[in-house]
Amino acid sequence: MNIEDYRPFLSPALAKATDLIVASGEGCYLTDIHGERYLDFVQGIAVNALGHGHPKIVEAIKKQAGKLIHASFNLVHYPSTLELARRLAAVTPGRLDSVFFSNGGAEAIDGALKLARVFTKRPAIIAFQGSFHGRTLGALSVTGSKAKYRKYVEPMAGPVYFAPYPSKDLCPDGFNTAQRTAYCLNELDHLFAYLIAPDQVAAIIMEPVQGEGGYVVPEKAFVQGIRERCSQYGILLIIDEIQSGYGRTGRMFASEQFGVVPDIMTVGKALAGGLPMSAVVALPEIMAEWHPGMHGTTFGGHPVSAAAALAVLDVFQEEDLLDHVRKMGGYLKSRLLDLQQKYTCITDVRGLGLMQAIEFSHPDGSPAPDMLSRVRADCLKRRLLTLGCGVHENGMRFATPFNIKKEEMDQGLSIIDRVLSGICTH
Repeated sequence: MNIEDYRPFLSPALAKATDLIVASGEGCYLTDIHGERYLDFVQGIAVNALGHGHPKIVEAIKKQAGKLIHASFNLVHYPSTLELARRLAAVTPGRLDSVFFSNGGAEAIDGALKLARVFTKRPAIIAFQGSFHGRTLGALSVTGSKAKYRKYVEPMAGPVYFAPYPSKDLCPDGFNTAQRTAYCLNELDHLFAYLIAPDQVAAIIMEPVQGEGGYVVPEKAFVQGIRERCSQYGILLIIDEIQSGYGRTGRMFASEQFGVVPDIMTVGKALAGGLPMSAVVALPEIMAEWHPGMHGTTFGGHPVSAAAALAVLDVFQEEDLLDHVRKMGGYLKSRLLDLQQKYTCITDVRGLGLMQAIEFSHPDGSPAPDMLSRVRADCLKRRLLTLGCGVHENGMRFATPFNIKKEEMDQGLSIIDRVLSGICTH
């Protein structure tokens, strides 16, 4: 089997990081059709919470598929999906207890935006530069991580206004974290004063930790400042936890790291441990205004995905997975800081839990996407799969499974170390 034989049948719109044809996966590893084994630090783009082929997820899928695969949740109820809604409400913060199930992250974002407008009867949305929320038309309208995503697609589903996120790339040079926080909150206030009255804003949507934008972690004061402004003006706060949530930062949801509870939350990626599933979770009084027929889905709340998601929650409890994420996240950060001390091309290490990234720059301080490309290509030759991030495409993000073992982490970091020794200066 050769990928070139099939390329004529595949749309080029989906960018491919490799030409691998993978036959199987187990834990942290993927095996291609030639029997070559790869250490996978991508994990379906932060999807496989428990790695590939976790036995409890596999068994749950088999058991549910043997009973019922699909009948549409808008026609009948499924026991697995009903139970998942109850258990999801139990782990989400505050009173985020009402769930609408979807299939993927972008679909959940579209739903959250619709819900905010329905509830508030207001037209405008505020999003952040550097954000990534998806590539459907609605989700793309609030995405600000790369201009190329929006090219030739205007006009978007507006009105949407963008404010700066407190990353060093979006703030004046030389600002420290406190200055960036103050600057970005001030710019948001300017937005209210000059461009869009706050009583016309339905929602502010934000990633508590930016994902594709570079794994940027803001100060607690920034996230809390957004929450305060939303409460002051009757604006709904939508927190996009699709990548940062469900345990990746060491708390069940990243917003908990900042002491903030949103009005609407989107969840996805790790939710069903590898199967397509997402959700919009909201305060009951907000969801109550989304009357029957105002939103819908054919496959959302799929019983097999729900069964897999229940298995993921079981493992969270049985293995104290969040504690493991915190411990391995601390270990990963210490190792990445060691690499930064060793190699001058690594100019930043940032993240929380197992949501970490390193950034590459040239000696003059300019972004080094060319260097990242070389590093990733050499890692692939050494059988390590990696993932980029950042507006300038010069960041490497680590999206390992939550149950990764120390020896697996060491194996991947050793490969990166060897690659960097041939590319970067000591």
